[in-house]
Amino acid sequence: MTAVVDFELAGDLKIGQVGIANLRIRTLDVARLVDEMRSRVQRAPKLFARAAVVLDFGGLAQAPDAATAQALIDGLRDAGVLPVALAYGTTEIERLSEQLGLPLLAKFRASYERDGESEAAPARAKAAPAPVDEPPRPAATPAAAAPSAPGLIHASPVRSGQQIYAAQRDLSLLANVGAGAEVMADGSIHVYGPLRGRALAGAQGWEQARIFCREFHAELVAIAGHYKVLEDIPKELRGKAVQIWLETGELRLKALD
Repeated sequence: MTAVVDFELAGDLKIGQVGIANLRIRTLDVARLVDEMRSRVQRAPKLFARAAVVLDFGGLAQAPDAATAQALIDGLRDAGVLPVALAYGTTEIERLSEQLGLPLLAKFRASYERDGESEAAPARAKAAPAPVDEPPRPAATPAAAAPSAPGLIHASPVRSGQQIYAAQRDLSLLANVGAGAEVMADGSIHVYGPLRGRALAGAQGWEQARIFCREFHAELVAIAGHYKVLEDIPKELRGKAVQIWLETGELRLKALD
């Protein structure tokens, strides 16, 4: 009797863009890094709950040893960050990835790799975040409460490496947000200058939050943990006045007429 062979694949593998954040290590102080990222996770738990993170040691004079790197990975995981790979770099980095059993991935092309800038804020994301198909949220998940405090107004430019956070309220920025800067609010964000850095609204999960900006060049925008990076955003919106909101679990962007 001849056996019947089933040639149909049980899985359909496609290689494409995925949502990944990039954490560029500027100082190899494990305790400080872990504390810093724990604080970020506490401010934006929805975002970090879904963001895979690539560790980028390219900003250091030399790669850390395996024990130090593993201690950092363990600490970050304990803080709620999800390291999944190392960013491509030197042969030392390749060797380190083998020792740690982690893959090497292309890193987020953040501000520190453009326009001759040398540094950027440590961040999650380039989060080369990209919309990954995700299951719908359980209906029983309680919705985050709308911010009730008066809005925070920040009049000065926000420069690379700076972070402005408006807890339990909206954030209005009267000047530009530079590349490598990060602005975050539990409510909505209004930017009346160019937005070139990262903007995260609804950081505690308020899905009705919105982002408005007069001149859009953002590295990353997020609402209630749903995010897009520059490469995911239609080129025709760049430089335009834009609003961003969340609709049926998907981030929407539209030019303001």
